[in-house]
Amino acid sequence: MTISSTSMPVGHDGAMTTDGPRADRPRRRSFAPAEKLRLLAEYEQAVAEGDGNGYLRRNGLYSSLMSEWRRARDAGLLEGKKPGQSIGKPSGEQAEIARLRRQLEQANRKIARTAAALDIMGKVASCPVGGPVPG
Repeated sequence: MTISSTSMPVGHDGAMTTDGPRADRPRRRSFAPAEKLRLLAEYEQAVAEGDGNGYLRRNGLYSSLMSEWRRARDAGLLEGKKPGQSIGKPSGEQAEIARLRRQLEQANRKIARTAAALDIMGKVASCPVGGPVPG
């Protein structure tokens, strides 16, 4: 049997067509980098509101996709990419930069919490027992 003797679905322009015995099967979805960033931002907003799983179900997405896209975003792989352009995996250097950025963000949040706690402690310490709280 040769290639010419098999029935391959080829269109009039010579390109492969989607007609054939497996044309009715679902096709894998693909997302443009800008769409990934938008979906990720919407997901993070839903998580902040306590509806992250509901958002994923409504949009037919998986949490593993969100994790993968978050890593790519943090490594700077999604920004400035055109639709259809390959994204790839972060290099060792990009992964290290993303890890350090996450670590810095965590440290900044911890500092903000500590500053707020110290501010509250200062107000409590300066407040006379039973008197009004200074504002």
